Amino acid sequence: MFRRLISRPPTRPNLVRTFANRLPRPPPKDLPPPETFSSTSRPRQYYSRPQPRDLPPYRRAWPGLLVVCIGGVGVWAAFLAYAANQERLSSSAMRRVLSELRESEDVRAVLGDAVRPEPTWYLNGSPWVSGSVKMLQGNIDISFRVKGHKGAGTVYFTSIRRERGGPFTTLRFKVIADDGTVILIPCEISPTGDEAHAS
Repeated sequence: MFRRLISRPPTRPNLVRTFANRLPRPPPKDLPPPETFSSTSRPRQYYSRPQPRDLPPYRRAWPGLLVVCIGGVGVWAAFLAYAANQERLSSSAMRRVLSELRESEDVRAVLGDAVRPEPTWYLNGSPWVSGSVKMLQGNIDISFRVKGHKGAGTVYFTSIRRERGGPFTTLRFKVIADDGTVILIPCEISPTGDEAHAS
């Protein structure tokens, strides 16, 4: 039998691919002088340390908080007073009182025609009505400023209901002009539109 000889390709030496920028460079001609150290190296500061500064002065927070609280309470109180004044101004008792003032001959003789509530600057032109209007409790006690083309004065009106379901009784209804003239107005109509007795 013959042995079959398998021919193998000749082996090639390991070739390393080199590039132009990887060619070995010749050593420098002038070498740097050698430097010797007598001891271990010490670390140096990379940046200068910041200088110590004084702390900012301490400011108390409660004075500002107190001012804010007082301002908030004041605004809320002013809003409540404005809402109560608008409620008194739009009540039926106020409308009946103004109607009686405009129909009174004595009031027109002292204050003049076009008697109306005197506006105020702090309410943006709306009049200020002092007192209280408690229709359900049967107690009405108000006062406000009025003016005509001749003069101005202050109106005082007080009316009560002695028993539940009964009519209102007027206790006081007068106008005191700025010149001191007192005008008593006999009222025959209650603030709610029912008949009442004048005192």
